[in-house]
Amino acid sequence: MIATSVMTFLTLGTSVLALMAIRTQATNYQIERTTTAALRIVRDIKRDVLPQQIRRDDELAWLHGIQVVDARGRAVAGTGNLGSATRISTLVPPEESTRAGRIECALPAFPDCAIIVVFRVYEPEGDWFVYAFAPVIPWYVDMRFFLLLMSACGLLIGLTAIGTARTVSRALKPVNDIRREAMRIGLMATGGDVSGRRIALPRHDDELRALAVSANEALDRLDESLRKEKEFTSNASHDLRAPITAMRAELDEAMMYPDEADWPVTAEKLSGSLDRLQALVDDLLQLARLDAGASARGKRVDLAELVRTEIARRPEDPRITVEAAPAEVYCHVLHLTRLVNNLLDNAQRHAEKTIDVRVRAEGDRAVLEVYNDGDRIPPPMREAVFDRFTRLDASRNKDTGGTGLGLAIVREIAHSHRGDVRVADSPEGARFIVRLPLAR
Repeated sequence: MIATSVMTFLTLGTSVLALMAIRTQATNYQIERTTTAALRIVRDIKRDVLPQQIRRDDELAWLHGIQVVDARGRAVAGTGNLGSATRISTLVPPEESTRAGRIECALPAFPDCAIIVVFRVYEPEGDWFVYAFAPVIPWYVDMRFFLLLMSACGLLIGLTAIGTARTVSRALKPVNDIRREAMRIGLMATGGDVSGRRIALPRHDDELRALAVSANEALDRLDESLRKEKEFTSNASHDLRAPITAMRAELDEAMMYPDEADWPVTAEKLSGSLDRLQALVDDLLQLARLDAGASARGKRVDLAELVRTEIARRPEDPRITVEAAPAEVYCHVLHLTRLVNNLLDNAQRHAEKTIDVRVRAEGDRAVLEVYNDGDRIPPPMREAVFDRFTRLDASRNKDTGGTGLGLAIVREIAHSHRGDVRVADSPEGARFIVRLPLAR
């Protein structure tokens, strides 16, 4: 529609300019012809062969008429009845000229406007005037020319409309293909399976190909998210079922022989399973809140002071050494406390003799470093330990009682504070480094 409208304005504007230019040329040509006809009459006056009734031959047939007026203002000759009619026009050339011309309307002898060319003829008794009246060129110049011009404009507008529609339709065909494929994939995604389904890339390397690439990248992320969701659900179900199964087995065994059962020992075992179940549920709820973006109100906190406070609340552990310099951060206190405790819990479960905790300011970042001399984390697994329910073989063999969610919670909390956490190189054991923005 825009292209057709633009072409319509262009063709109409061009047509108007063309009509104006051609009408100007045609008017000039008409004036020249009228001047030539008037000069012919002037020649007859000078030769004294001017008849009272001027014959309209082929050279004068296109004129409205000719009238000759003598020095007393009487018509002495003319075409048709103009030779005996009253004077039609009072137009006279200037004193210094012999010729004048203009367009006049509402002349008594002609219904339409007319081009008037008047010549002054010097005679002994006074000046005579020869008037030649010609039709005015209409605004459309000529009906045949006007129809031809409008036909050409209509053809150009029609070709523009059809050509643009076809071009746009062909250009947007890949968009329709992408839309249909995305709809099919979306319908499949309701069943939870989009693996292997991707949008075909257009042949040309342009914006549409970039759109398809972006859509495929989004599908990759969706596929990965669905995979992680399934894995998370499976692992959560397994880890929740394990303590419940253990409690069920203890209760079933005690109920089979109630008189022989050692109920205090059974209660202690059930309490341990309940503790593990409660820790797992608490971790799952914490991750759910972090995933939903829930957060407490933030405030300025000295990370070094917070670390010292949390270590002081724990049972005394001679393995822990602290080296903390002031480093203020703007944080959600409950979340950051959970981060510190999860790192300390992880270090105490795996450490042999040494746990080093350091806090310092480094540039515009506060750095929390927790080191333990336990099992070393292989480089290929340094990212995997932050995945949910990931527990390395050494951790499983020791049966340390972790839920596999502690380090995942640490990473989520760090990211929610615009920070990061990673496993750093160390000769032995594991070194976790958390970096958070300093408070401004």
